[in-house]
Amino acid sequence: MKHNNKIIFRRSLLASLLCLSFSSYAATSNNLVLESQTMDKSVDACTDFYKYSNGKWLAENPIPADRSRYSAYDEVTERNLAALKGIAEAAAATPDSGSAASRLVGSYYRSGMDEARIEAEGFKPLAAELAQIDAISDRNQLLPLIARQHQIGVGSLFNFYIDQDAKKTTRYIPQLVQGGLGLPDRDYYLKTDAKTVEIRKQYLAYVEKMFGLLGDTPEAAKKNAAAVMALETRLAKASMTKVQLRDPLASYHLLDLNGLKKVDSKTAWNVYFQDLGLADPGQFNIGQPKFFAEAGKMLNGLPLSDWKTYLRWNLVNARAKDLSTAFVNTNFDFYGRTLAGTKELQPRWKRILTNIDANMGEAMGELYVAKFFGPEAKAGVLEMVGNIKDAMRDSIGKLEWMSDTTKQQAYKKLDTLVVKIGYPDTWRDYSALKIDTASFAGNNMRAAEFEFKRNLAKLGKPIDRNEWGMTPPTVNAYYNPTMNEMVFPAGILQPPLYHVGADAAANYGNTGATIGHELTHAFDDEGRQYDAQGNLKSWWSKDDEKKFLVRVTAIEKQFDEFNPIDKLHINGKLTAGENIADLGGMKIALAALRKSQARKPQPAEIDGLTVEQRFFIANAQSFRGLMRDEKLRLQLATDPHAPEKYRVLGPIANMPEFSQAFNCPAASSPLRPDGKRVNIW
Repeated sequence: MKHNNKIIFRRSLLASLLCLSFSSYAATSNNLVLESQTMDKSVDACTDFYKYSNGKWLAENPIPADRSRYSAYDEVTERNLAALKGIAEAAAATPDSGSAASRLVGSYYRSGMDEARIEAEGFKPLAAELAQIDAISDRNQLLPLIARQHQIGVGSLFNFYIDQDAKKTTRYIPQLVQGGLGLPDRDYYLKTDAKTVEIRKQYLAYVEKMFGLLGDTPEAAKKNAAAVMALETRLAKASMTKVQLRDPLASYHLLDLNGLKKVDSKTAWNVYFQDLGLADPGQFNIGQPKFFAEAGKMLNGLPLSDWKTYLRWNLVNARAKDLSTAFVNTNFDFYGRTLAGTKELQPRWKRILTNIDANMGEAMGELYVAKFFGPEAKAGVLEMVGNIKDAMRDSIGKLEWMSDTTKQQAYKKLDTLVVKIGYPDTWRDYSALKIDTASFAGNNMRAAEFEFKRNLAKLGKPIDRNEWGMTPPTVNAYYNPTMNEMVFPAGILQPPLYHVGADAAANYGNTGATIGHELTHAFDDEGRQYDAQGNLKSWWSKDDEKKFLVRVTAIEKQFDEFNPIDKLHINGKLTAGENIADLGGMKIALAALRKSQARKPQPAEIDGLTVEQRFFIANAQSFRGLMRDEKLRLQLATDPHAPEKYRVLGPIANMPEFSQAFNCPAASSPLRPDGKRVNIW
């Protein structure tokens, strides 16, 4: 999951809310087992395993109008939203009673559902911020205004946050990284194919419409939109690509204010820090020095009027969803319809709940886990984690390409890896956050400012190893390399995704592969650069590193071959880490299942399917999904995860265990030849 404005943060199962769901269970002999209702058994499992496992579901589940994609994880997300709706409505009905978390959630929800007040306000909630922009008369006022926007959740020009020093993870430091773009990625400004050119045209029209909603004349709106596009295009040209950003060393440049002057000698960057309350920020990381050098030239060279226009644009674009219908719909028309192909806006209650979870997720989470996450689920997942870590240890020990010296370091990292399940041990204190029923937009800006200040306060303090980067209701999971931890929120551990007493083959094929996926991230092409303490520090011999990278290149080439739509191929370099994790996760989970079978045997066959066949089917069904063409193109351009279908077909082509489980003849087996197969972990 991308965390607000952070470029390099943590490796998640999917970029957005993801659940690996297993919705076809039936109760039989005290075991929840696989049913055939999602499968198309007329298809040969060896020829098209994805369709064999999911064919009926794919045929019978059209994408809902309010979604750009529909998949197993969306099913669980919908159930979680329904659960959160019940919680929020109950809290809103009694806003002056109940726990502190309940009162906050209730007031926040009421403010978001007060459509009449929101419509009457129009864009008045932005009036004070717009007035500050209008009052700028000198370019020396730009960085203080940008600092203000960063505090209220508006990512103008670049992104700022507090995180661990990647090379000294016992301390927090400020992080400044490239940003400031309204389109999803730099390449949308630079590519010349017809579809990208059309998207730029639509984006320009969208910006123009938004300026019109702010009261600009048609002529001024057109001129201002052109200024925004020109400014953002310069930023895009100075930005690193998503593939380049996957190298953590390439985005690590430890400087102080004197060092920053060597990058950009003309800009008074100390003023930015001072406006955040950091008279002396000490050392900080400048992720992309070339970007900040260009940003400095632009701050000192572009007309002041262009910057004021750009700041107005960023403010309204960031806060459009908080405002009246005209702003919400115009924003959705571009980001929802044009970019992702979504036909209809989600119902208001869903949008408000998603917003509250993003801004005040631990208050919502406290209420959620009290109803929907019991100790039995946590105990069962912990047992699986232990088995999967044991399987990973065995796998490392059997690696022929890795030396014993490097293996010892790998064991050390595995042994120190922390696992968090369900929810934090201590809930976040929101007592300093003012939430009322009077202004939804005001609540959102105050929530953003609260979170910004909470993070800023970490400077100089010990690392909070109890902090979570996802909220408890989130249907996702992640690995954080600087903490060397993997985290599984309660939202992804719900039936039918994970179920106490379920057939072990189903649980290991689904949740077990998820655990294995996150564990493998600790050793993928990015994660393997961090040591047992989370420091960005090599622990590999040169020879072992070379052998590893040969295998990474091989898996990159495999995924480069896949062509999901038009002439667009999967970007093997962009998706390498996730593809390594998918393959490693499946192999480790299967090994753990086999060891579990020796201790707790499961039925040899259920509905004519063996244990290992059920494992592979469960995994494939977890990735069942449909996607609109626009969303698929967006994913291929920006997402480090391959489309769902290829997250099934890619790994099984490297696993002899699959072809053995389904007795695939050589002529129809998906297994790649010996010399073309990849086995990393």
